[in-house]
Amino acid sequence: MLEVTFTQLQGWLVAFFWPFIRLGAFLVAAPLLGHTSIPNRVKIGLAALLTLVVAPGLPAPPDIPMMSWAGLGIVVEQMLIGLAMGLTMHILFAVVTAAGEYIGLQMGLGFATFFAPDTGANTMVLSRLLHMISLLLFLAFDGHLMVIEILAGTFVILPVGISGLNTNAFELLARFASTIFVSGLLLALPLVSALLIINLSLGILNRASPQLTVFSIGFPLTMLVGLVLLMVMMTDLGRFMQRLFGQGMAFLQQLVQTMVPL
Repeated sequence: MLEVTFTQLQGWLVAFFWPFIRLGAFLVAAPLLGHTSIPNRVKIGLAALLTLVVAPGLPAPPDIPMMSWAGLGIVVEQMLIGLAMGLTMHILFAVVTAAGEYIGLQMGLGFATFFAPDTGANTMVLSRLLHMISLLLFLAFDGHLMVIEILAGTFVILPVGISGLNTNAFELLARFASTIFVSGLLLALPLVSALLIINLSLGILNRASPQLTVFSIGFPLTMLVGLVLLMVMMTDLGRFMQRLFGQGMAFLQQLVQTMVPL
């Protein structure tokens, strides 16, 4: 008859529970798997499945009871690691959303907004479209598999019970948020520059010929030119996103390395 002692049961629970917290926190914060349209049961089940796959190859967990203050500190530590990695992925996808905001405002689509349940705020239609395309490209590039591989590798670099995290990693994460504005502006710069030139030309034309109703032709012209340039930009969007995702994966590894306590 198979007998399981309390010590063995506690060891199995500890080996499963703390990796589950880190993986679950990442899945909650990740932009794709953490979407509000995905039920919480699916997220918990996926986190448990990933934990069952990853846990057998992990280093031995510390001999600390789960129901203790030290165990609570390890839970918070695992949550911080998972949330930081999930926030990094949110920053990557926010680049495309910011570019859509810049382009939409310049095209005159500032009024074309709708409520996005995942962000809880009004989002421009163009930003939402680019965000969905970036999610599909992320899946096409197997980005989700690479992120899971990096996340599984964090248990070697940052084993459970590492006794503290380097706070410089969170400062590095805050500085990485500038990528939203820098890369977003670089993506939108060709369209914004062309539409700005058109608006300046229409302004000069209105001063030279006041009887010409520039306002009646300005909006359709900027809309038409913006759509044409947007079609041209789509041909190079895949290469831009591939470079952006590569930058994000490199930063994830750098972030994990920086979290190692001094």
